[in-house]
Amino acid sequence: MNVLIVHAHPEPQSFTAALRDQASATLQAQGHSVQVSDLYAMSWNPVASAADFSTRANPSYLVYALEQRLGAGSQSLSGDIQQELDKLLWADLLILNFPIYWFSMPAMLKGWVDRVLVSGICYGGKRFYDQGGLAGKKALVTVTLGGREHMFGEGAIHGPLQDMLRPILRGTLAYVGFDVLEPFVAWHVPYISDEARGDFLSQYRHRLENLGDEEPLVFPRLSAFDSALYPLRP
Repeated sequence: MNVLIVHAHPEPQSFTAALRDQASATLQAQGHSVQVSDLYAMSWNPVASAADFSTRANPSYLVYALEQRLGAGSQSLSGDIQQELDKLLWADLLILNFPIYWFSMPAMLKGWVDRVLVSGICYGGKRFYDQGGLAGKKALVTVTLGGREHMFGEGAIHGPLQDMLRPILRGTLAYVGFDVLEPFVAWHVPYISDEARGDFLSQYRHRLENLGDEEPLVFPRLSAFDSALYPLRP
Protein backbone atom coordinates (compact mmCIF):
# COMPACT_ATOMS: atom_id res chain seq x y z
CA MET A 1 0.00 0.00 0.00
CA ASN A 2 1.14 3.53 -0.76
CA VAL A 3 0.61 6.03 2.05
CA LEU A 4 0.76 9.83 2.00
CA ILE A 5 0.97 11.59 5.37
CA VAL A 6 0.17 15.30 5.18
CA HIS A 7 1.46 16.84 8.41
CA ALA A 8 0.62 20.37 9.58
CA HIS A 9 2.21 21.56 12.83
CA PRO A 10 4.65 24.45 13.24
CA GLU A 11 6.72 22.77 15.98
CA PRO A 12 9.02 19.91 14.88
CA GLN A 13 9.14 18.51 18.45
CA SER A 14 5.36 18.50 18.96
CA PHE A 15 3.36 15.45 19.92
CA THR A 16 1.59 15.81 16.58
CA ALA A 17 5.01 15.27 14.97
CA ALA A 18 5.50 12.22 17.17
CA LEU A 19 2.24 10.80 15.78
CA ARG A 20 3.50 11.49 12.26
CA ASP A 21 6.72 9.61 12.99
CA GLN A 22 4.80 6.75 14.64
CA ALA A 23 2.62 6.40 11.55
CA SER A 24 5.58 6.45 9.18
CA ALA A 25 7.57 3.90 11.19
CA THR A 26 4.62 1.55 11.80
CA LEU A 27 3.43 1.52 8.20
CA GLN A 28 6.92 1.08 6.77
CA ALA A 29 7.53 -1.80 9.17
CA GLN A 30 4.46 -3.46 7.65
CA GLY A 31 6.01 -3.13 4.19
CA HIS A 32 4.04 -0.12 3.00
CA SER A 33 5.57 2.75 1.01
CA VAL A 34 5.27 6.10 2.82
CA GLN A 35 5.71 9.69 1.71
CA VAL A 36 5.39 12.63 4.10
CA SER A 37 4.42 16.17 3.17
CA ASP A 38 5.48 18.30 6.16
CA LEU A 39 3.76 21.52 5.17
CA TYR A 40 5.56 23.89 7.55
CA ALA A 41 8.96 22.37 6.79
CA MET A 42 8.16 22.73 3.07
CA SER A 43 7.10 26.37 3.54
CA TRP A 44 3.95 25.35 1.72
CA ASN A 45 2.02 28.23 0.19
CA PRO A 46 -1.60 27.91 1.39
CA VAL A 47 -2.99 30.76 -0.72
CA ALA A 48 -5.02 29.81 -3.79
CA SER A 49 -4.46 32.47 -6.45
CA ALA A 50 -4.01 33.18 -10.14
CA ALA A 51 -0.31 32.44 -9.67
CA ASP A 52 -1.23 28.75 -9.44
CA PHE A 53 -1.53 28.57 -13.25
CA SER A 54 1.18 29.17 -15.83
CA THR A 55 -1.49 29.85 -18.43
CA ARG A 56 -5.12 30.86 -17.96
CA ALA A 57 -8.28 30.11 -19.89
CA ASN A 58 -9.65 33.49 -18.82
CA PRO A 59 -6.83 35.91 -17.96
CA SER A 60 -9.27 38.70 -17.09
CA TYR A 61 -11.40 36.93 -14.45
CA LEU A 62 -10.34 34.12 -12.12
CA VAL A 63 -12.74 31.23 -11.60
CA TYR A 64 -10.38 29.08 -9.58
CA ALA A 65 -12.10 25.69 -9.95
CA LEU A 66 -12.49 26.15 -13.70
CA GLU A 67 -8.82 27.11 -14.09
CA GLN A 68 -7.90 24.04 -12.02
CA ARG A 69 -9.90 21.82 -14.33
CA LEU A 70 -8.32 23.25 -17.43
CA GLY A 71 -4.88 23.50 -15.86
CA ALA A 72 -4.82 19.82 -14.98
CA GLY A 73 -5.49 18.93 -18.59
CA SER A 74 -2.99 21.37 -20.06
CA GLN A 75 -0.29 20.72 -17.40
CA SER A 76 -0.30 24.37 -16.43
CA LEU A 77 -0.70 23.85 -12.68
CA SER A 78 2.12 25.34 -10.61
CA GLY A 79 4.92 22.94 -9.74
CA ASP A 80 4.17 22.74 -6.03
CA ILE A 81 0.53 21.79 -6.67
CA GLN A 82 1.46 19.22 -9.31
CA GLN A 83 3.98 17.61 -6.98
CA GLU A 84 1.41 17.19 -4.21
CA LEU A 85 -1.28 16.05 -6.63
CA ASP A 86 1.06 13.37 -7.95
CA LYS A 87 1.62 12.13 -4.38
CA LEU A 88 -2.11 12.13 -3.72
CA LEU A 89 -2.90 10.13 -6.84
CA TRP A 90 -0.09 7.69 -5.98
CA ALA A 91 -1.44 7.05 -2.49
CA ASP A 92 -3.87 4.32 -1.48
CA LEU A 93 -4.18 5.84 2.00
CA LEU A 94 -4.11 9.53 2.93
CA ILE A 95 -3.42 10.51 6.55
CA LEU A 96 -4.11 14.10 7.55
CA ASN A 97 -2.14 14.75 10.75
CA PHE A 98 -2.80 18.03 12.56
CA PRO A 99 -3.85 19.84 15.76
CA ILE A 100 -7.38 21.20 16.05
CA TYR A 101 -7.35 24.98 15.58
CA TRP A 102 -10.65 26.78 16.20
CA PHE A 103 -12.80 23.70 15.63
CA SER A 104 -11.02 22.99 12.35
CA MET A 105 -7.69 22.32 10.65
CA PRO A 106 -4.77 24.79 10.54
CA ALA A 107 -4.88 27.30 7.69
CA MET A 108 -1.73 25.72 6.25
CA LEU A 109 -3.56 22.42 5.76
CA LYS A 110 -6.76 24.08 4.54
CA GLY A 111 -4.64 25.74 1.86
CA TRP A 112 -3.27 22.33 0.85
CA VAL A 113 -6.85 21.10 0.45
CA ASP A 114 -7.86 24.19 -1.54
CA ARG A 115 -4.97 23.94 -3.95
CA VAL A 116 -4.35 20.19 -4.29
CA LEU A 117 -7.86 18.71 -4.46
CA VAL A 118 -8.07 19.78 -8.06
CA SER A 119 -11.40 20.20 -9.83
CA GLY A 120 -11.78 17.85 -12.78
CA ILE A 121 -9.60 15.22 -11.11
CA CYS A 122 -10.74 14.95 -7.50
CA TYR A 123 -14.26 16.29 -7.95
CA GLY A 124 -16.53 18.10 -10.40
CA GLY A 125 -19.83 17.47 -12.17
CA LYS A 126 -21.27 14.34 -10.58
CA ARG A 127 -17.81 13.23 -9.52
CA PHE A 128 -18.46 13.25 -5.76
CA TYR A 129 -19.05 10.95 -2.78
CA ASP A 130 -18.85 7.31 -3.93
CA GLN A 131 -18.32 8.53 -7.51
CA GLY A 132 -15.60 11.01 -6.51
CA GLY A 133 -12.30 11.18 -8.31
CA LEU A 134 -10.47 9.57 -5.38
CA ALA A 135 -12.89 6.66 -4.91
CA GLY A 136 -11.16 3.45 -3.91
CA LYS A 137 -8.69 5.22 -1.64
CA LYS A 138 -8.86 5.46 2.16
CA ALA A 139 -8.39 8.48 4.40
CA LEU A 140 -7.59 8.76 8.10
CA VAL A 141 -7.71 11.98 10.10
CA THR A 142 -5.35 12.05 13.09
CA VAL A 143 -5.82 14.99 15.44
CA THR A 144 -4.48 16.37 18.68
CA LEU A 145 -6.32 18.84 20.86
CA GLY A 146 -6.16 20.50 24.25
CA GLY A 147 -9.65 19.63 25.45
CA ARG A 148 -10.53 16.70 27.64
CA GLU A 149 -12.58 13.88 26.16
CA HIS A 150 -15.57 14.57 28.42
CA MET A 151 -15.87 18.06 26.89
CA PHE A 152 -16.98 16.52 23.57
CA GLY A 153 -20.18 14.61 22.89
CA GLU A 154 -23.93 15.00 23.02
CA GLY A 155 -24.75 17.47 25.79
CA ALA A 156 -21.08 18.34 26.36
CA ILE A 157 -19.86 21.92 26.20
CA HIS A 158 -18.26 21.61 22.76
CA GLY A 159 -20.73 19.14 21.26
CA PRO A 160 -19.72 15.99 19.36
CA LEU A 161 -16.26 15.96 17.83
CA GLN A 162 -17.77 14.42 14.68
CA ASP A 163 -19.83 17.60 14.24
CA MET A 164 -16.67 19.67 14.51
CA LEU A 165 -14.89 17.51 11.94
CA ARG A 166 -17.87 17.25 9.55
CA PRO A 167 -16.48 19.77 7.02
CA ILE A 168 -13.30 17.65 6.83
CA LEU A 169 -14.71 14.13 7.03
CA ARG A 170 -17.79 14.64 4.87
CA GLY A 171 -17.38 17.96 3.07
CA THR A 172 -13.82 17.24 1.95
CA LEU A 173 -12.66 13.62 2.19
CA ALA A 174 -15.92 11.75 1.59
CA TYR A 175 -16.93 14.33 -1.01
CA VAL A 176 -13.95 13.52 -3.25
CA GLY A 177 -14.55 9.78 -2.90
CA PHE A 178 -12.37 8.57 -0.03
CA ASP A 179 -13.46 5.74 2.23
CA VAL A 180 -13.13 7.73 5.44
CA LEU A 181 -12.02 5.89 8.56
CA GLU A 182 -12.92 6.81 12.13
CA PRO A 183 -10.58 9.63 13.26
CA PHE A 184 -7.79 8.96 15.74
CA VAL A 185 -7.88 11.51 18.55
CA ALA A 186 -5.26 12.34 21.18
CA TRP A 187 -7.02 14.31 23.91
CA HIS A 188 -5.72 17.04 26.26
CA VAL A 189 -2.21 16.62 24.85
CA PRO A 190 -0.47 19.77 26.21
CA TYR A 191 -1.41 18.89 29.79
CA ILE A 192 -0.87 15.15 30.15
CA SER A 193 2.15 13.15 31.28
CA ASP A 194 4.78 11.59 29.05
CA GLU A 195 3.36 8.22 30.09
CA ALA A 196 -0.09 9.23 28.86
CA ARG A 197 1.39 10.44 25.59
CA GLY A 198 3.15 7.11 25.26
CA ASP A 199 -0.19 5.36 25.71
CA PHE A 200 -1.63 7.37 22.82
CA LEU A 201 1.32 6.40 20.63
CA SER A 202 0.79 2.73 21.50
CA GLN A 203 -2.91 2.99 20.72
CA TYR A 204 -2.09 4.65 17.41
CA ARG A 205 0.44 1.98 16.48
CA HIS A 206 -2.12 -0.75 17.20
CA ARG A 207 -4.74 1.11 15.17
CA LEU A 208 -2.41 1.47 12.18
CA GLU A 209 -1.42 -2.19 12.33
CA ASN A 210 -5.09 -3.17 11.98
CA LEU A 211 -6.48 -0.62 9.52
CA GLY A 212 -7.34 -3.38 7.07
CA ASP A 213 -9.97 -4.70 9.51
CA GLU A 214 -11.84 -1.39 9.79
CA GLU A 215 -15.10 -0.46 8.12
CA PRO A 216 -15.30 3.15 6.86
CA LEU A 217 -17.78 5.71 8.08
CA VAL A 218 -21.07 5.84 6.18
CA PHE A 219 -21.69 8.79 3.85
CA PRO A 220 -24.13 9.44 0.96
CA ARG A 221 -24.07 7.33 -2.18
CA LEU A 222 -25.32 8.73 -5.47
CA SER A 223 -27.44 5.62 -6.03
CA ALA A 224 -29.72 6.83 -3.20
CA PHE A 225 -30.69 9.95 -5.18
CA ASP A 226 -32.55 10.54 -8.43
CA SER A 227 -31.07 12.34 -11.42
CA ALA A 228 -32.05 15.72 -9.98
CA LEU A 229 -30.25 14.76 -6.74
CA TYR A 230 -33.42 14.64 -4.67
CA PRO A 231 -33.76 11.73 -2.25
CA LEU A 232 -35.63 8.71 -3.52
CA ARG A 233 -36.56 7.71 0.03
CA PRO A 234 -36.58 9.31 3.48
